[in-house]
Amino acid sequence: MKRTKIGLWLVGISMAGLVAFAQIKDGSLKGTVNPPAGADRAWIILGMDSTKVPIANGAFEFTNVKPGTYKIFIEAKAPYKSFAKDGITVTEGQPTDVGEIKLSQ
Repeated sequence: MKRTKIGLWLVGISMAGLVAFAQIKDGSLKGTVNPPAGADRAWIILGMDSTKVPIANGAFEFTNVKPGTYKIFIEAKAPYKSFAKDGITVTEGQPTDVGEIKLSQ
């Protein structure tokens, strides 16, 4: 009985230690679109996963973004053309600003 308690206690301590070091802090990604009324939504894509947010007053922001290298896609309104760019890196616990994205006609 005493051995079982000690074994369970050691397993519990080990699991708590692993969880404490395994936490990854999410980042964020933001930017603006010019002209401000030229787009509806912004998307970020990582592998087979995608997330979208609305564009309000020309600005967009993704929160709770896992670290990685994303593709960004701006869904434009006519007469503007949609925009896509690969290689947007989100770093753990850091904000990423893609700056101003100018939409072409």
